[in-house]
Order: sequence, then structure tokens, then C-alpha cells
Amino acid sequence: MATLYVENVPDDLYKALRELARRHRKSLTAEVLSLLEENVPTAAELKRRQQFFRRIQRMRSAGRLGAFPSTEQMQREDRLR
Repeated sequence: MATLYVENVPDDLYKALRELARRHRKSLTAEVLSLLEENVPTAAELKRRQQFFRRIQRMRSAGRLGAFPSTEQMQREDRLR
């Protein structure tokens, strides 16, 4: 596993990260890793997203998704439940 060092982190950003880590009951390192995992997609994740997008496009072009109901229709259906 690689090691990453970050220099010249602004004080206000460091304090915000430290506070976020404290609220999530994590170390600063664990919190930064969590944020990176959530916000920086890997090549495998990008490939998975592209495959999903293509599958949705195929479904849409085949007419399998259908039209989405209006908000009024959804409210009526919800009231009838």
C-alpha cells in the first residue's frame, strides 16, 4: 500500500478535517482515506459507472423505462395508499 504525504495544508482545512474525524470517531488518517474513497473514483469504479450508464441507455432506447409520472400523479397515488 502506498503512503501519501500532504504538505502545506491550510490551517482552517486541517481543523475542519480534524473536527470531521472527531465527529465520525475516526483518526485523521482514516477520515481522509474515507473522503478520498468517496470522492476519487478508481479505474474500476469508472468502468462500473460506464457499464451502468450504457445499460440504462439501452433500457431507455428500448422503451423499458417508460415515462416518469408527474408530481401530481405521484401525489395522487400516494394519497390512495
